[in-house]
Amino acid sequence: MRMGKEDTDTGSHHLDMMAIAGAIGTGLIIGTGTSLKYGPAALLIGYVIMGFIVYVVMVALGEMGAWLPIKKSFSGYASRFVDPAMGFATGWNYFFKYVIVLPNNLTATGIILQHWLPNLNVSVWIVVFGVIIIAVNLIHVRFFGEAEFWMSLVKALVIIMLIILCFIVALGGAPNGVRTGFYFWQNPGGFGPFTVVLDNQKTVIDGDLGHFLGVWACIVQATFAYLGTELVGVAFGETPNPRKNVPKAVRQTLLRIVFFYVAGVLVMGMAVPYNSPAMNDAVSKFAGTGLASPFTVAAETAGVPHLGDAVNGLLLVFTISAANSDIYLASRTAWALAKDGQAPKIMGRTNKRGVPVPAVALSSIFIALGFMNATKSSKTVFGYFVSLVTVFGALNWVAVLVSYLAMIRGMKAQGIPRSAMPFRSPLLPYGAYFALGFTILVIIFQGYSAFIPRFQIDKFMTSYIGIPVYVINILWWKYFKGTKRVRASEMDLVTGRRYD
Repeated sequence: MRMGKEDTDTGSHHLDMMAIAGAIGTGLIIGTGTSLKYGPAALLIGYVIMGFIVYVVMVALGEMGAWLPIKKSFSGYASRFVDPAMGFATGWNYFFKYVIVLPNNLTATGIILQHWLPNLNVSVWIVVFGVIIIAVNLIHVRFFGEAEFWMSLVKALVIIMLIILCFIVALGGAPNGVRTGFYFWQNPGGFGPFTVVLDNQKTVIDGDLGHFLGVWACIVQATFAYLGTELVGVAFGETPNPRKNVPKAVRQTLLRIVFFYVAGVLVMGMAVPYNSPAMNDAVSKFAGTGLASPFTVAAETAGVPHLGDAVNGLLLVFTISAANSDIYLASRTAWALAKDGQAPKIMGRTNKRGVPVPAVALSSIFIALGFMNATKSSKTVFGYFVSLVTVFGALNWVAVLVSYLAMIRGMKAQGIPRSAMPFRSPLLPYGAYFALGFTILVIIFQGYSAFIPRFQIDKFMTSYIGIPVYVINILWWKYFKGTKRVRASEMDLVTGRRYD
């Protein structure tokens, strides 16, 4: 049975809101709490650099999507322009990314609830909300797009509220009446030392090396925060009138990067110093909750009480809706892979409502990874998942950029000018080379903390295991199917092409 139309079509207003706020998660609100200690300048530099990288990925995806929309994830571009083996590996990498971030979001949900119910293990909440989101995905598919629209709207409003609140605090509009402006950029300064705490021993690296490591730490954290931005690209092939809606969605992505992320970390650095005792105390005691957010610390330090509980409650909306979307996207990826002959046929089966039940079941199994909380601290397990998701997500960006550059190579070989494309960015194609090189550097060095102050095998494995998985999938599919690299002169640049 093919999936119903209501399960695939994505309207213009859905695409708009997904582009603006769809992928915003806990990385910006909470994750920045662990990065602010490296200084407001380091944090801003990290988010600006990765914001540029993500925008280049999106415009590359936008150029392909507006010209040659395909009704599957961007793994279809890798198969079409590079090698079917890379498409296979990218499709499964996309699946792995979402089934790993699924227990990550459920773990975050449990950590948030532990603030109010500290005696209950996080695993309990993983079971409770895991059952709920599985049921929702088995029963309710027709209104996923509408639900995602409203959840994204709520997230956008929450982020806007927190940014404005932090800005008001920095300008002296809070009850304490203290106007800080950019004072904290001068005292204690824009860059802080690089610090690592392991086995209750603190290692501090100061000077230029410490500042560089701090900036790199912020770049890695920003990578995690930006992950999922490419989610809107999956809907490019489903949206009506992609020539109009795709460029619009890409432009809205730029607005989100500038206003939500860059402006967000800028006002954080204005309102909270990197050596703030309140910030350090919040991160050590309440890691993973709204109380560990710089937004919360800024407000409560300035005399705005009870904001932590409010942010905590709102974060539940973020994490639960994200977990629900994770199962949806992972199961639809497995379904698409099965339809392409790249996954067991049973994954392509659907019930009368168009729900791919076997694919939902497969995706749901990975919830069990969250039960590591029973033997490890929730903070440690959350860190494992962040490392895994970061490498899987960054590999997806590499796949987009490699596919785009391969398409440009094919256009040149077949004498097709860029002017034939309905959407063109001045950053491309040269920006794609820079973004690809920098993303590869992030993938290689994002696990730097596994070597400081000494080698830690658990951090090393979670930081890098995604790379051999991706490479092995490429090599195995090439051997199993005997696939070959797509020649530029033979590349299919016609099927699905928009001429209107």
